[in-house]
Amino acid sequence: MKKDDVPQQGGLAAGCREVNYAVDDDGHYTLASSAGWEVKNVTLRQAWGTIVERLEQELKHIKAGHASALSYHMLKYQMDVPLLSQYTGISRWRVRRHLQPKVFQRLSEKYLLRYAELFGISVDELQTVPEVPDLTLEQFEDREL
Repeated sequence: MKKDDVPQQGGLAAGCREVNYAVDDDGHYTLASSAGWEVKNVTLRQAWGTIVERLEQELKHIKAGHASALSYHMLKYQMDVPLLSQYTGISRWRVRRHLQPKVFQRLSEKYLLRYAELFGISVDELQTVPEVPDLTLEQFEDREL
């Protein structure tokens, strides 16, 4: 695409700009700043909608006693067991065990602090989940430019 045709439609990027490759007047590739474009915004809205739906399902799963609060926070921050293990330095098998409600309730302060620090929340917040997802699609749609 030509440098003058780089989309500037704004959207879910919350005022952030991204860099794209474009062709300048001389036919050379150059970097061009973009505020976003509608196709990407639609895709992001769909992805965030899916995440919110999964959070709602996970809350039901937790309330039924099938998972610990850690599973909600992992999903909210889009992490899986290997990634959470890597960031916290806690082995994968331990992270999987911590997803069990009875095991999570007995966790030492050492493990709780590691998880809480990673998510940027307090230990109390880590040990609880909201009644409804505290991440909504409307939060992102409100960021339109």
